[in-house]
Amino acid sequence: MALPLRIAVVGSGPSGVYTAQALLERLPPPGAVIDVLDRLPCPYGLVRYGVAPDHEKIKSLQRNLRVVLEDPRVRFVGNLPVGDGGVPTGELHRLYHAVVYCVGAAADRHLGIPGEELAGSHSATEFVAWYSAHPDASGRRFPLDARSVVVIGVGNVAVDVARMLARTPTELRGTDMPQAPLDELAAGSVETIHLVGRRGPSQAKFTTKELRELGSLPGARAYAELAELASDPYSAAPEGLPAMVRRNLAVLRGWTEDGTPPGPGERAIRLRFYLRPVEIIGDGLGRVRAVRFERTAPTEDGRVRGTGEYEEVEAQLVLRSVGYRGVPLPGLPFDETTGTVPHDQGRVRRPGGALSGEYVAGWIKRGPTGVIGTNRACAKETVTTLLADADELATRPVPADDPLRVLRAAGHDPVEWHGWLGIERAEAALGGGLGRGTVKIPDWEGLLDAARRD
Repeated sequence: MALPLRIAVVGSGPSGVYTAQALLERLPPPGAVIDVLDRLPCPYGLVRYGVAPDHEKIKSLQRNLRVVLEDPRVRFVGNLPVGDGGVPTGELHRLYHAVVYCVGAAADRHLGIPGEELAGSHSATEFVAWYSAHPDASGRRFPLDARSVVVIGVGNVAVDVARMLARTPTELRGTDMPQAPLDELAAGSVETIHLVGRRGPSQAKFTTKELRELGSLPGARAYAELAELASDPYSAAPEGLPAMVRRNLAVLRGWTEDGTPPGPGERAIRLRFYLRPVEIIGDGLGRVRAVRFERTAPTEDGRVRGTGEYEEVEAQLVLRSVGYRGVPLPGLPFDETTGTVPHDQGRVRRPGGALSGEYVAGWIKRGPTGVIGTNRACAKETVTTLLADADELATRPVPADDPLRVLRAAGHDPVEWHGWLGIERAEAALGGGLGRGTVKIPDWEGLLDAARRD
């Protein structure tokens, strides 16, 4: 390569930042000039807007991501959507030698059952976005005067949601949660949180650390049904299971032995298994009243079958947490079955096999699987593929002008790193005024005003 490659990385969450980091580490001099683009004016993706506010250890990962984004060869470019209503993918392709799309899986999966549209029926993604101050969720409301909440799903996101509903106001005050959600959760009247899975406890996706936290909350008590644990064919002989699953079963068995009812003001967290939602039942006024489940039973191939037995669980709020799905990005091929962009080790697959300079990493590449750290290896594979193409990519003609200048001339108004630092200062000041630590700004207007204040 005679000249540095000009590379755009679309998305500043873990997969995008790990991609930038791998490029910095592995491209030989003169290396590359890397722009990390994001639709939001804030970096870090799901680490900022998907990790629960009370999980400070995971949120501290932002410090590691920050080191990459502060590298002088990297430029953070926020408030720059790509695709519908933003910069066309074709324009990025024209401005950069290579573009790596790290756009995640932006949609949540639906249950596909009657009543899912009722008031009080939401995705867990919406609820997480609300208490995490995602600007798209500003002004959203949830019926927190509910007595009973049903969370459908038994992964870590479902556990996060249940834990946030069960936390005391004092505990939440120590987080960076915006004041409005904190006040609404504190004023809520939730008594019981049902965490429900259609399969057995040995197939649940939550980690033991997350599960144990439910049993150690000062304002709540966790329960599991002995009969449902006993229905799991691995419950009596878990020796061949992965260590984490064995630990999960041990935790759940401990919760069946404690029949102590919740104390005054305590909330009950009830973990239920082998229940498949078949209908969300309304109250006649368009609001959620209950969820109807069919009891399931395990089959020899690890699946479940319906038994024809049904149970209704009271609920005024239903949160589904049954997975994410990628969405098409105009100009890129898309596999509707997998919800991913077709690729060969990260290189976007185009008809004829011509090198297009387009790559993918993260969930849009492999689907919504793995943990945050999984994105590191995924990004490295994509960067390895890009490096194999580097000499040919360097021959692609790109404008001599700075891409940001071109984009500004086209009417875009990007937020650079100094704008993000302005948001950080404003959030620290907001928290100080409330007698708290840093408190997130929850709306687009407030974020952009803070970014442009200096």
